[in-house]
Amino acid sequence: MAYFLGIDVSTTGVKALLMDEQGQVVGTANTEQPLYTPYPLWSEQNPQDWWNGAVNSIRTVLSQSGVDGSQVLGVGLTGQMHGLTLLDKEGNVLRPAILWNDQRTAQQCDEIRTRLGKSRLIQITGNDALTGFTAPKILWVREHEPEVYARVRHILLPKDYVRYRLTGEFAVDCADGAGTILFDLRRRTWSEEVLKALEIPLEWLPKTCEGPEITGRITAEAAQATGLKEGTPVMAGGGDQAAQAVGVGAVQSGIVALTLGTSGVVFATTGEPFIEPEGRLHAFCHSVPGRWHLMGVMLSAAGSLRWYRDALAPGVSYDDLLAPAADVPMGSEGLLFLPYLTGERTPHPDPLARGAFVGLTVRHTRAHMTRAVLEGVAFGLRDGFELMKSAGLTHIEQVRVSGGGARSPLWRQILADVFDAELVTVNTTEGAAYGAALLAGVGAGIWKTVDEACSAAIRITGSTAPRPEGVSFYQKAYQGYRQLYPSLRDLSHALSEW
Repeated sequence: MAYFLGIDVSTTGVKALLMDEQGQVVGTANTEQPLYTPYPLWSEQNPQDWWNGAVNSIRTVLSQSGVDGSQVLGVGLTGQMHGLTLLDKEGNVLRPAILWNDQRTAQQCDEIRTRLGKSRLIQITGNDALTGFTAPKILWVREHEPEVYARVRHILLPKDYVRYRLTGEFAVDCADGAGTILFDLRRRTWSEEVLKALEIPLEWLPKTCEGPEITGRITAEAAQATGLKEGTPVMAGGGDQAAQAVGVGAVQSGIVALTLGTSGVVFATTGEPFIEPEGRLHAFCHSVPGRWHLMGVMLSAAGSLRWYRDALAPGVSYDDLLAPAADVPMGSEGLLFLPYLTGERTPHPDPLARGAFVGLTVRHTRAHMTRAVLEGVAFGLRDGFELMKSAGLTHIEQVRVSGGGARSPLWRQILADVFDAELVTVNTTEGAAYGAALLAGVGAGIWKTVDEACSAAIRITGSTAPRPEGVSFYQKAYQGYRQLYPSLRDLSHALSEW
């Protein structure tokens, strides 16, 4: 039996997933890792922790699954996007990695817009300059840590540091590369125009590769550390959201992946680049060769429900909390919830946005409030769909939903009605690590294409169809929801000063 390994370098830990040649998961292992916040709004990790976690998780999953490392025919990588990892000419780490959720670079984002012009930046890269992306982090180090910047010779993303330790090679997949905003989205490689404007040397950046492409092979040193066989190919893989989409089979135009986790992600695969003119959606390359995607990110999706449960119904199970909400009429009898509990990214890139219940009366019970939370999150996710339509993506035939919130039949029905689209669940629940393993299988030749791999390994397990009466009602209710943020924006910003 042949096996494939998917490695996910997430913010909370490094996961290793072992998959057989039929696409069945035979084992997983996760090693947690620390997060450092040396100053307010900073977020950093030590790249050595990623490598230590990868070694531990690989050895653990091989041992627990009873699989010899020589049976692993390919490794795929995925992980948190945008994190800045700086190495010197000998390959030594120069400083802790600055992560995707670090907020120190607002001034550098303004500088990027000034140097290139916002519209030109979006036209080339598909994205506006946001604090989460890699490019402003590079400028921050150049300005604030010149002694570190003077020694930089290699710029990597988190999973690609693990690739370097596995293979000795510097490489990045197109999806993760696009998330740096140093990429020419249409050409699927580094933008010489952006690099010149920002004065960043091209030779510091890794080679760009497609998701299933072999980027290097396990070195003797890495084989000894991990238990894998020397010479095992390591494929490019993909940034976490692109690999997650592969992991649920969202690889063709018209199929949308909806991740209902702490944050909410709306991910639409496209056959050509689509760009939202104001940069309110992320436009990246897919980890599937020759495809792209649009992505909207909502910061508090299932996280809104968790906050609500912990604050107003501590100790109550989610099933017990949601059951009475199913008996509440659509629209929660005039109660709306704005789910901007941690600011927002899509459609309003506003870190000072705040959440709210609007329309409370003495008639409203906890069940009404629960349903309002579910509906408010659904409306917030629909904002991403509406922006996709404005960017030219008009064909949505199916939504593949995953994440903890997707376990609720009530929430799935609300989402189907709000989106006016069929919602389906699939048999795979391991997300990005599974997608990375599938990409490894394609690169090793088990499947000819990513589409073939997904067709062979992924099947639909459930379906929720939109109801005509629900679609009609929520179309009107959504228009009311859209008035909340503009009405509350100035007050939310003022409250942040209290």
